Amino acid sequence: MEDSAEDLYENAPCGYLSTLLDGKIAKINQTLLGWLGHRREEVVGRKYFSDLLTVGGKLYHETHFAPLLRMQGEISGIALELRTADGGRLPVLVTSVVKTGADGLPMLIRTTVFDARDRRAYEKELLRARQEAEQDRERLQKVLATLQQSLLPPSLPDVPGLEAAAHYQTASSDNLGGDFYDLFALGDGRWCFFLGDVCGKGPEAAAVTSLTRYTLRAAALHAPDPAGMLSTLDTALHERYANEATRYCTVIAGTLTPGAEGFEVALASGGHPPALLLSADGPACYLPTPGGMPAGILPSPSFVSTGTRLGPGDTLLLYTDGLIDARTCSEEGRFGQEALLAFADRLPSASPAEAVEAVKGLLEGFGRGLEDDTAVLALGVPAEAATGAQSQLLRRKLR
Repeated sequence: MEDSAEDLYENAPCGYLSTLLDGKIAKINQTLLGWLGHRREEVVGRKYFSDLLTVGGKLYHETHFAPLLRMQGEISGIALELRTADGGRLPVLVTSVVKTGADGLPMLIRTTVFDARDRRAYEKELLRARQEAEQDRERLQKVLATLQQSLLPPSLPDVPGLEAAAHYQTASSDNLGGDFYDLFALGDGRWCFFLGDVCGKGPEAAAVTSLTRYTLRAAALHAPDPAGMLSTLDTALHERYANEATRYCTVIAGTLTPGAEGFEVALASGGHPPALLLSADGPACYLPTPGGMPAGILPSPSFVSTGTRLGPGDTLLLYTDGLIDARTCSEEGRFGQEALLAFADRLPSASPAEAVEAVKGLLEGFGRGLEDDTAVLALGVPAEAATGAQSQLLRRKLR
């Protein structure tokens, strides 16, 4: 037997009510009365729709709901709270439509009410889960930041006659990067430095980074030159990961030997972007190391050596490829080495600290275009007394 229209209205799975234009309730179904715990005679002709709302619901109804309904003729999916007969709160979703007569004038308001208790419970559970996920993410980020710092020297040593500065820019706090750098004493006044980038991210890359740093430190004490250091690293990587996925890194390593008014620099590169020389008396230039191969990727790789001299006012700038691979709005789409060289030309006689600070500003300017971590290491010989005009010019260029 089919249900009558009246029965369908009274016992529908949602609440129905009709109000006059002033909000007085003219009709209400049994479903909504049951939810609220009211009798029909207590409501019809006696109460207004706003009387069924909580204090906050009334305020929203008067300031937003009713004005929008008058302007638009309908409003749907509005979250409100109804007050039950026993003082409880019933979260609901309300849809109202203004019914018009044949003359187009409004006659009454029809409202459908959906029970939102299950939805509210779901939303609260979803919010709780989201808050827990955010807390877990914050804890993970702190752990990753601590691990990242453990892969870098806590500070750079004081080297007589040399200034040194470094910076590590993280592209994402949710990933553990594989960039690294170091500067340490070899004895007899000589110093060693290196900077590199391990392939990949996460704990696996961190493990390779740790192995690489300690291997290079140990190799520097025995290898006759930087290329020998990289050969030792290559052997160690092949031995450690012989039965696993290939693990490799690009790296540039060098030694500093003090001389008259400066340092003699010996460099070796394994597939790494070339170092930049910011000269005190000329334009910036790269120290080319073409043909060098990453350590750990192929048997018997070739490493390319070069050298230079750092005099007063000269700065050697090392960097990882996160800098030159950053996305930009240029036609090339990436920052690139030409743009980096042009940038370096605007840093005449920059000290290591000034050069690193300028690069730090450049990295921050990339915003989301910086897709990979970047490590920067700058080594330089302090300039002799600079004139006030030169210092002022440099500050203007760095802005």
